[in-house]
Amino acid sequence: MDIISARLSAPADGSQKLTGRSVFVTGAYGFVGSWLVKALLDRGARVTVLKRDAAAASALILEGAERLVNVVHGDVGDALVLERALTEYEVDTVFHLAAQTIVGAANKAPLSTFESNIRGTWMTLEACRHAGIERTIVAASDKAYGAHDDLPYREGSALEPRHPYDVSKAATDMLARSYWHTFGLPVAVTRFANVYGGGDFNFSRLVPEAVLAAIERRRPVIRSDGTPQRDFLYVEDAVAAYLAICDLFDDGRAAGEAFNAGAGRPRSVLEVVELVCRLAGTDVAPEVRGTGVPPGEIACQWLDYSKLRTTCGWEPTVGLEEGLRRTIAWYREHMLPTFS
Repeated sequence: MDIISARLSAPADGSQKLTGRSVFVTGAYGFVGSWLVKALLDRGARVTVLKRDAAAASALILEGAERLVNVVHGDVGDALVLERALTEYEVDTVFHLAAQTIVGAANKAPLSTFESNIRGTWMTLEACRHAGIERTIVAASDKAYGAHDDLPYREGSALEPRHPYDVSKAATDMLARSYWHTFGLPVAVTRFANVYGGGDFNFSRLVPEAVLAAIERRRPVIRSDGTPQRDFLYVEDAVAAYLAICDLFDDGRAAGEAFNAGAGRPRSVLEVVELVCRLAGTDVAPEVRGTGVPPGEIACQWLDYSKLRTTCGWEPTVGLEEGLRRTIAWYREHMLPTFS
């Protein structure tokens, strides 16, 4: 089954900076990674991806994309696999997105999360260092900031995580930037808000679970009291931010830097789920089962993205309502054709 059913539009500035470049993507079979691979192919990059499992949770996107990329089988924690991929395919640009991304899973099994998110990052960075990679973009998260009273998060805000997933992403963040300051590896870090859109099969996440429930005419379950607030970033805007940051390496404005990307305003869980129900038009309402904020979660998170806007002109272009419309349409088309 194809993951993405529509082509990403060409970059607004007509940039062809990645044409002919050799790009390696970890986490390419994940939700955001699959959209990113499609965008890289649209830009004319030669793409190599790392595939860990024989049967991935999702597939590469659209029009037989997997036939258009080099697929290296192995794990992000295997130094020999990484070294082979980077040298044999003469890679000059790396996007490191591979991670265990579910907060609840990290709370239940922190060791596997630390292995994937922390060890996987330093192994990737070491491979990039030895191969002399010109651009490395590492996905951290807004979760690395932890809970703050002074919001929105800015790149200068302290990283104060308290729970396993958040700690793993802060470690990812600091490891990456240390490779610039210590070894001169040109690396940038992304701290993105909650990314949503079609093709996310982690149904423990708020948006895909609410969308699937609504179009199946089930009441979406809210496991908090509905008051936690998050910043929601549509996946095509997230991909555009990754590519914009990659372009910044050409004039030396990315190396050693961290960049926020989000919608720039918080939305409550209840507000988002109610909006999903309304846009789905299936006459259901959310069912609030929780009280307060779930253990290991942060009450309110949102991001100031002015650094990225000032540096390269990036801004989100898809509002929450339009993004949710697109997301609902994707799941209806690909998973529940009866409700199309």
